Amino acid sequence: MWWLIPILGLALGVYLGQFLHIEIPALMMKYLSIGIMASLDSVFGGIEALYEKNFDSVLMLSGFFVNALLASALTFVGDMLGIDLYYAAIFAFGVRLFGNLSRIRRHIVENWRERQRIIREHMDEAAEDDGSAYEEVDVYSDEDAEVSVFSDRGSDEQDS
Repeated sequence: MWWLIPILGLALGVYLGQFLHIEIPALMMKYLSIGIMASLDSVFGGIEALYEKNFDSVLMLSGFFVNALLASALTFVGDMLGIDLYYAAIFAFGVRLFGNLSRIRRHIVENWRERQRIIREHMDEAAEDDGSAYEEVDVYSDEDAEVSVFSDRGSDEQDS
């Protein structure tokens, strides 16, 4: 149920963004965009840490704010010197973002494959035990809901 909090936060942010009509000066666009990139990097890093089971909320929150402030400061110093250091920060955060996303995707796919393997093993065991054409395997049960998977592996063996 914890996954509902970020979705509600996103919905609230979109709603407020549509109706508050906050105008950001053109001079601040660089700072805002680099701050958002740095913050997204921290968020995706936190999600990756959750999948790797080494999440630390203090590290995530400190990284969230320190990365955004450091990237904005780097952009400011670059503007004062007349150098586009902004692009270096965009590149660095972009590389990190895509790296974090690829590791998150890998974790999701591996978890999905593991669940599918477990379901197949349960279906194979049930088909071997009974030998019937269709076997119901209880995959997940709860007081309110029950999800079952039906296997037709036995019918292939009986036809031959």
